[in-house]
Amino acid sequence: MTEVLSQSEIDALLSAISTGEVDTEAVQETAEQKKVKIYDFKRPDKFSKDQLRTIQMMHETFARLTTTSLSAQLRTLVSVHVASVDQLTYEEFIRSIPNPTTLGIVNMDPLKGSAIFEIDPSITFTIIDRLFGGSGETMKINRELTDIELSVMENILVRVLSNLRESWSTVIDLRPRLGNIETNPQFAQIVPPNDMVVLVTFETKVGEIEGMMNFCIPYITIEPIISKLSAQYWYSSIRKGAGTENFEVIKKRLENVYLPVVVEMGTIDISVEEVMNLKKGDIIKLENTKINSPMEVKIGGRTKFLARPGIVGVKKGVQITGIVEEFSDELLRELKKGGEEE
Repeated sequence: MTEVLSQSEIDALLSAISTGEVDTEAVQETAEQKKVKIYDFKRPDKFSKDQLRTIQMMHETFARLTTTSLSAQLRTLVSVHVASVDQLTYEEFIRSIPNPTTLGIVNMDPLKGSAIFEIDPSITFTIIDRLFGGSGETMKINRELTDIELSVMENILVRVLSNLRESWSTVIDLRPRLGNIETNPQFAQIVPPNDMVVLVTFETKVGEIEGMMNFCIPYITIEPIISKLSAQYWYSSIRKGAGTENFEVIKKRLENVYLPVVVEMGTIDISVEEVMNLKKGDIIKLENTKINSPMEVKIGGRTKFLARPGIVGVKKGVQITGIVEEFSDELLRELKKGGEEE
């Protein structure tokens, strides 16, 4: 905040300058000195802001996929989103997590080395309680997992890590594989303590229970693809992925999707009273519909074909007489009018 000098202070300053007690050149040199940024050689910055931002975007996709998969498996509302992406030493990461906890050692094939996926104990025991038939509530438990609980969490970690492959697909064909699970952070020494790592922290909520999940990737593991961790490369990879290859895959999957098909003979507006009085044998006269007018075949609520009624064996059916491609209502009326004139 800028201070305002009083008149007496201004007079005293002018008097000191005039008598030579204050060197104006020294004051000017002090003001022109550049600000020095403190650099810690024990913690060198390995990742640029652009690279950290790209890593965050990649794992936002991972968070969305994990939200869906865990919600389906636990049969409850699960929320996962990226809270932060930071670079720090491996020792700082180990000291920041509780003991005991759930630590999954992840093989980052084809990259060299391993990463660590850590789940907070509150989330771990909530998941276990939910899978064992409980309501998903957890108490403040501070103990190591039993063999059965370790087996359950192994299945959870395998499913969660499978989402990494898709979220990293724009950069590398990653094939993460769970190695072993540790509960004591001191036993998970994948790199020297002073090595730099990137830490992706996920805020996780299972039902009403909140906690954290951490994904720790050493710099030495991610170094071979560090040049690809840029926003420009990431966006260009996304555009390349939207080519004919993906189009054919989507098209093939859509071929097995069922859609409702409705044949509309005509329409009429009647009152609720008339509907209530309808009985077997009554005849409803359709408006503006002739016997030779084409019928509309609607798929998913949209008119796609024109047809005429008929009989196939002992069953009633329709024969497609025309294809409608995004026709307007006015054009459909003209087609019907043409059928009436014939």
